Amino acid sequence: MAVLAFSVALSPPRSRAGLLTQRLGTFSGISCSRRTPMIRAEVKYVNGEEAKRLVDEEGYSILDIRDKTQFDRAHIKSCRHIPLFIENNDNDFGTIVKRTIHNNFVGTLFGLPFTKLNPDFVQAVKSQFPSDSKLLVVCQEGLRSAVAASQLESEGFQNISCLTSGLTSIKPGTFESAGTVELQNAGKAGLVTIQGKISVVLGTVLICAFLLITLFPDQAEKILQMNP
Repeated sequence: MAVLAFSVALSPPRSRAGLLTQRLGTFSGISCSRRTPMIRAEVKYVNGEEAKRLVDEEGYSILDIRDKTQFDRAHIKSCRHIPLFIENNDNDFGTIVKRTIHNNFVGTLFGLPFTKLNPDFVQAVKSQFPSDSKLLVVCQEGLRSAVAASQLESEGFQNISCLTSGLTSIKPGTFESAGTVELQNAGKAGLVTIQGKISVVLGTVLICAFLLITLFPDQAEKILQMNP
């Protein structure tokens, strides 16, 4: 009786997950390979006192990302200014309509310009700071700095801190500043700067009207019945 001998090539056992990955790759025609996940540094959020310590003791550079209007009103003397938003002077129809509405309402009330995201923000920061720089990102209220920090972190910056609640939360004298107002007031402009005076005037008028009607009802009635 003839005996047939077969040579069997033994291969190391594979896990089910490995076999499934191979089969999916073969089926789709795409070679599957393992990817090494990119490790990102966590953005730190600090208060005014901690921010001062980072600058004085750990060599952090201050990056002010506010728009030019707020920066000109007040800023930390030692900072670098690279705005996350720039004034929007585009002349397409949609932008003109939005700018007109903004200027008539938000612009008048808060003195804020009509802005758009700065497309060159990240590149401008890269041109002034290497990716291993220690950066303290600041804005007026703390919202824009969080957005800016996220963009920079995704571009490889590893040592980023943000000022929680922004320059509004900074106590006077914490940082040496320049400008026409205190750092915490740089976001105030337009009608909101005189809203206190308006409230006092309106309150005085209402109180006088109430006293007139209460103490001198006959005279008040005659005044109300007077024709212009």
